[in-house]
Amino acid sequence: MEAPSYPHRLVTGEILDAAYEVHRVLGPGLLESAYSACLQHELEVRQVPFEREFPVSLTYKGLEIPMAYRADFLVRGTVVVEVKSVDSLQPVHTAQVLTYIRLAEVRLGLLINFNTYMLKHGIKRLIR
Repeated sequence: MEAPSYPHRLVTGEILDAAYEVHRVLGPGLLESAYSACLQHELEVRQVPFEREFPVSLTYKGLEIPMAYRADFLVRGTVVVEVKSVDSLQPVHTAQVLTYIRLAEVRLGLLINFNTYMLKHGIKRLIR
């Protein structure tokens, strides 16, 4: 039986490979800004197209608010990536990423908390 096809599997694989490398080298305990800068470097080295500090606009009752938010990364124009370095992910972090993917009109987001001993416990995949 063939495995089901997931259109974002290749993109999320690229992102997660880069994130695992950052975590492998740095480990937990640093500031979010350090992990973001290192993740940016890993994506660049791997030649994965992305936008950092991607502006997310908001429309409220016909009023356009450009750059209402900034997502940490938009990778290949399809996946929002939000980087955290917190003791534990909270529901507000999930809500933040869900809002970003809705407003950016993409389908998938990754919430990555680097402040864990095993990075796999700090990754949340969110689908709109």
